[in-house]
Amino acid sequence: MAAAPPSYCFVAFPPRAKDGLVVFGKNSARPRDEVQEVVYFSAADHEQESKVECTYISVDQVPRTHAIMISRPAWLWGAEMGANEHGVCIANEAISTREPAAETEALLGMDLVRNGQGELDIPVRRSWAPKERFSHKSRN
Repeated sequence: MAAAPPSYCFVAFPPRAKDGLVVFGKNSARPRDEVQEVVYFSAADHEQESKVECTYISVDQVPRTHAIMISRPAWLWGAEMGANEHGVCIANEAISTREPAAETEALLGMDLVRNGQGELDIPVRRSWAPKERFSHKSRN
C-alpha cells in the first residue's frame, strides 16, 4: 500500500492576514472518495457522570462543551480540524513512531481534536480576537 500524501496545517497572523484576522487551515490526506462533512455543534450542558461515544470507545463527558465547527470524515466521531466559539483551532496531523500500535481499541487522534475543541477555552490574544464569534448561519 502506498503511503498517504502528507497533510499540512497553516496559520496566518496579522499583518499577513487582512483586517486583523487570523487564518487557520489544513489540507486532508484522506482518500479522495471519502465524504468530508463540515458540521456545527451548539454549546451544551451534560448530565453528571454521562459518557460520550467516540469513534471506538466511550469516555467520561465533561459538564459543559463549547460550540464547535469541525471538518470530519462522515464515518467517524472525531474531526480533521475545527474551531470553537472561543477562537481555539486544532487540527489532526499524522506522526510516525517506532512503537507498534496497541491491539486494543482507543481514542483516535481525530477524537482528541474534537474533544479538545469542545473543552478548551484558551483565551485568544486580544489583538487577534475576532470582532464577533463564528456563526453557523450564512451571512448575506
